[in-house]
Amino acid sequence: MQNRLLAEKYPIHVLELGKNETEHAHLDELLKAVEASAEADPTVRLIAVFDHLSHTQLIGGEVRPDILAAKNLIFCFGVKLLDPTMMAVRPRSIGFAELPDRYVVSFLEAPMPEANRKMIEWVTSLRKTT
Repeated sequence: MQNRLLAEKYPIHVLELGKNETEHAHLDELLKAVEASAEADPTVRLIAVFDHLSHTQLIGGEVRPDILAAKNLIFCFGVKLLDPTMMAVRPRSIGFAELPDRYVVSFLEAPMPEANRKMIEWVTSLRKTT
């Protein structure tokens, strides 16, 4: 798992996972595995799965040619709402992209350390253990 700064201002976590490094054969299987982890957490509310690739193609947008699939799992931890401006960073989303040889799983760092810990755990669990 790598920590990066996207566009010089957004802290993100990224896992690049070779297709041979996971037991999941399709992007939807990766997404379902993380979705099951989120669903098992009583502090998480699942909201939706958004097919970003289909949306972008439907509106005639530009897609890098080697992106085969791209979906977001959208959910919210939301254990506190003490500041109305926190709405700017909610809900959470984990992005799943499929390239010919690998998957790229990424998410924006959350302001809540426990949320980051859980999302890192969910995502890193997609790697095969040998």
